[in-house]
Amino acid sequence: MSKIEQIQDLQEILREDSENYRARRELALLLIDSGFAEEAAQHISYLLQKMPDDCELYYNLGIAYEKMKMPVQAEQAYQKAIDLNPEYNDAVYNLGLVYTDLKDYNSGIECFKRVLSKDENDSNSYFNLGICYFKLGDYVNAIINFQNTLDLNDNDIYAHFYIGNILFEIKEYDAAKEEFLKVIDLSPDYSWAYYNIACISYEEGDYEAVINCLNKTIELNPKDEGAYLNYAKLLAKMNMYEEAKSVMNSAAENCPDVGQICYYMAQLAKAVGNNEDYSAFLNLALENRNTLNIDVDKIMAEIENIN
Repeated sequence: MSKIEQIQDLQEILREDSENYRARRELALLLIDSGFAEEAAQHISYLLQKMPDDCELYYNLGIAYEKMKMPVQAEQAYQKAIDLNPEYNDAVYNLGLVYTDLKDYNSGIECFKRVLSKDENDSNSYFNLGICYFKLGDYVNAIINFQNTLDLNDNDIYAHFYIGNILFEIKEYDAAKEEFLKVIDLSPDYSWAYYNIACISYEEGDYEAVINCLNKTIELNPKDEGAYLNYAKLLAKMNMYEEAKSVMNSAAENCPDVGQICYYMAQLAKAVGNNEDYSAFLNLALENRNTLNIDVDKIMAEIENIN
């Protein structure tokens, strides 16, 4: 029986007996699992009116709120579950994820450490500790916890990836490349690993490797505007403006509403003295200003200077 059929059967049971709490609880879990979080939250809220001290109901309400992108409400639900049962590790862990989502990284750290105090082999908590420390800029503790993750599960591609990012940030390029190659070995389609190897190769002056890795990045993720931008910048640096323009045309086809791409196409046109295209692409960039990381006033000043 499919999940939808199970949902329909449970709904029929509740139509006949709205006080069947077991069926309503089961229905709420199925709804969460099937992507109907709002409906699930309604059923759980009904059950909580009848069973206000049920920590599991609050835990599942927290999951529903997370899926509804309501982190503040999820935080409250998980905290209520923990208040009712301080040993509820799953609720503590999920609360840590919510704090991370809310950028309250210190509170997240407290939650994940609390989980690890009960289960020292929880690789997910080590990983999320690493994320919190990484976001706080504490690279030492971030690497320690990502490495703890790998000690328990060496196939965790994301732990390898974050260690690689940190090593790249501190200019340990060879060690960083090893981590990204490990990611590719575990997940050959992970486009960001190729992109980061391209960044390392650029710093090392190996432009052929940059081109190869950026080509692979775009092949795996044709909507990666960052890869197109860096590819075009490299080609322009080598005075290959027509090739750079071709790359950006491909970017425009695959990411048609990205203002940053329009802006860089304008810069390429400026570099070859094509003021008509320069102005046109600057105006297109302004039309897509919600995807720009260039100050709008700067672009408007550029347009005025053309005229």
